Amino acid sequence: MAHHQLLGHGLAAQALRAAGARGVLITNNCTPVWPASGSEEDLAAAAADDVLPFTDAGDTGYPTTAFGWPVVPDGLRELLTGLRERYGRALPPVYVTENGCSQPDELTPDGVDDQGRVAYLRDHVAALEQAREEGVDVRGYFVWSLLDNFEWAEGYHQRFGLVHVDFATGERTPKASYGWYRDHIAAALRT
Repeated sequence: MAHHQLLGHGLAAQALRAAGARGVLITNNCTPVWPASGSEEDLAAAAADDVLPFTDAGDTGYPTTAFGWPVVPDGLRELLTGLRERYGRALPPVYVTENGCSQPDELTPDGVDDQGRVAYLRDHVAALEQAREEGVDVRGYFVWSLLDNFEWAEGYHQRFGLVHVDFATGERTPKASYGWYRDHIAAALRT
C-alpha cells in the first residue's frame, strides 16, 4: 500500500511542479518500533514495521493518553535521529505535524487545568530540540489541535485541543496548555 501512495504522490508532485507549484511536501505517519525481546523473531518483526501495519503492543509501562496511547517523548527524538541516520543528506527538512494528546479535560469555573497535556507538550518539544541539537533539520512543530474537535474514529469523545470547546454552545475556553504553548512560542521568538 505504501508503495502506491508514494507512487501517487510522486506523480502528483511532478504534475504540481509542472504547473508552477514550488513547495510540494508529503506527510508520513512514523513511529519508532522496539522489539519485545532480543529473540530473532521479535527483532525481525520490529525490522519489518516498515511493511506491516501498526498493532498496539498493549501495556508498555509508559503513561498513556486518554486514548490509551503510550506517552514516550524520547521516542520522537529517537524517530527523528533515526530518520537522519537512515537517510543522511537525502532526508529533507522535517516538519512534525499533528503531535498532541487527548486528556480527560474537565471544565471548571477556573477553566481547564490540563497539566498532563502541558507535560506532554513540554517533554515532546524538549525531545524535538534535542534531535535538532543532534543534527536533524527540524523546521516546524504543529500541535494537534488548537481546538477540541470531531475525531473521525471517536466523535466528540476525545479532546485534543489547546482550547476547550463546549459543543452544545460553541463557547471556547483556552486551557492551561494554551497558555503554556503561547508562552513557549513567545520565549522562543525572543531568543
